[in-house]
Amino acid sequence: MVTRNGAGSRDGGPVVHGFPHLDTVRAAITALHRRLSPDALDRYAVSVLPVDVAFSDADELHPGTQRIARALVRHLRLPDARMIVGFREMEYAASVELTAGPEYFIELNNRFRTHRRDIGAALAHEVTHVLLHRLGLSFPGTRDNEILTDTVTTYLGAGWLLLDAFREDAVGRQKLGYLTPEEFGYVLAKRALVFDEDPSPWFTSPQGYTAWTRGRDRARRDARRPPLTAAGWTGRHRYALDRRYAHQHPPAGSAGSGGYAFEYGPDGRLRVSFPCPTCHQRIRLPVRGRVRARCGLCRTILECET
Repeated sequence: MVTRNGAGSRDGGPVVHGFPHLDTVRAAITALHRRLSPDALDRYAVSVLPVDVAFSDADELHPGTQRIARALVRHLRLPDARMIVGFREMEYAASVELTAGPEYFIELNNRFRTHRRDIGAALAHEVTHVLLHRLGLSFPGTRDNEILTDTVTTYLGAGWLLLDAFREDAVGRQKLGYLTPEEFGYVLAKRALVFDEDPSPWFTSPQGYTAWTRGRDRARRDARRPPLTAAGWTGRHRYALDRRYAHQHPPAGSAGSGGYAFEYGPDGRLRVSFPCPTCHQRIRLPVRGRVRARCGLCRTILECET
C-alpha cells in the first residue's frame, strides 16, 4: 500500500508564479502520450463539466462528496474503482491510499467541510493518482511525480478545477496542486489546442482566468518555433544562422537557441531535431527545405522549413 499526499495547498503564504517546472511538465505530457494511444486520449476529448462536480446547496457533506468522486471516476475512465472519502486534520489538502483496489480511500483536509466549492479540485488530483497507479505511470521523486499528476489531471480534462481553486484577494490566498497557476494554464491550453476546447467560461476565479491566458500565450509559442513554418521572422533568421554554422562545422553539428539541434546522420547528411509542439517528443528531419512531417507519437501534422 502506498499513501500519496496530493493536492498540496498554500493558504495565506506567497504563491509561486511563472514556469519553473516547465521541463518536467513537458516530460509529463510526453510520458502520457507514450502510455496512452491517440485513440485512448480521444476518449478524454470532453472535459468534466462544472455541473457534474459542483457542490450544490442541497448536498449534504458526505453524499455530495461521494457524488463528485463518482463523477470524476467516470470521467477518468475508472468504472471499477470505488472512492471512499473521509475528512480529518492533516498537513496537506488531501491524500489517497494506493492499493490493488477496487476500493481506494481518500482523505480530505477538514477545512473542506466548510470550503466545499473546492472539493472537486482536491478529488480530481487524488483520483488521477489512482489512474496513474493503474497505468503504471510515475516519475521518480515526490516532486516530479506530483507534477506528473497535476499535468495528467489537467490534460485529461479535470485539472481546470485545480486552476479555478486558485484565488488571491484581500481575504487571503489559496492554491491547490504543485504546478504554478501559469503552468496549469499552459497544460490547459495544450489540451485546448488538441481537442479544440475553450475552458474559459468555466472559471469562477478571476486569478485563475488570468493564469489561463498567460499559460495559453506560452503554449502558443510552442507552435511558433523553428523549423515550423509558423515561426516568426526573428526565429527564422536565427535558425538560418545556426543552420549555416552546422553546415560549416561537420560532423558535430550544433545546438540552436530555440530548442532545435543540428546533427549529422549515418548517411553523412545534416538533419535537425526539435520537440513536437503537441507532445514534445523530439522529431528528426533532414535539412532539405520545405517539408510536411507527422509526429509518430501523437500524429500531429507539422509544416516545416528545415
